[in-house]
Amino acid sequence: MGKLRVACFSLSIDGFGAGPAQSLEHPLGIGGMALHQWAFATAAFQRLHGGGIGGETGVDNGFIERGFDNVGAWILGRNMFGPLRGPWPNLEWKGWWGEEPPYRTQVFVLTHHPRPSLAMKGGTTFHFVADGIQAALERAREAARGRDVRLGGGVDAVRQYLRAGLIDELHLAIAPTLLGSGEALFAGLDLPALGYQCEELVPGERASHLLLRRLCAPA
Repeated sequence: MGKLRVACFSLSIDGFGAGPAQSLEHPLGIGGMALHQWAFATAAFQRLHGGGIGGETGVDNGFIERGFDNVGAWILGRNMFGPLRGPWPNLEWKGWWGEEPPYRTQVFVLTHHPRPSLAMKGGTTFHFVADGIQAALERAREAARGRDVRLGGGVDAVRQYLRAGLIDELHLAIAPTLLGSGEALFAGLDLPALGYQCEELVPGERASHLLLRRLCAPA
């Protein structure tokens, strides 16, 4: 069975994975765009999200490419799909990425409000899972067929899976910025008690990369 892993999750020095006041105008929260400047500069990001050429090809780029290795399915929190809350007012919103999202596989979106599956160009199909994180993981693992499931965020979704001890591997890209407030990834979580240890620390061109692994079951 493949791993459940988080890759390329950008975090501020003071531990925030998104800025405050997330909205349609500020999907990453106020100031949150600064968390991802390291990724925007890479060749892999420009290829995946813009179809462009160029970009940096160093350590940061290598971590983005590594993040897509052996991925057979994705899980996303609802905020990663869109800014809407509560019951879906209609089915017009189809995600942040336009008609051809970058996932190109089956994506399971955590929500409290069911919605029909949504097939997009390029091979991405969004499935909306209203019966909890474990159900989403089971469906994603079935879809992945032995490959890894990548948990794409946001902060609340990662926290839920960490608290349950379900994430096998967590790659954090520490951006050289301070947000002061926003979505704190580790607030109230005791990672050693949950079985996690830091296995790698690699300096990149624009971010520092930490790799946490779950080495034992939660205490």
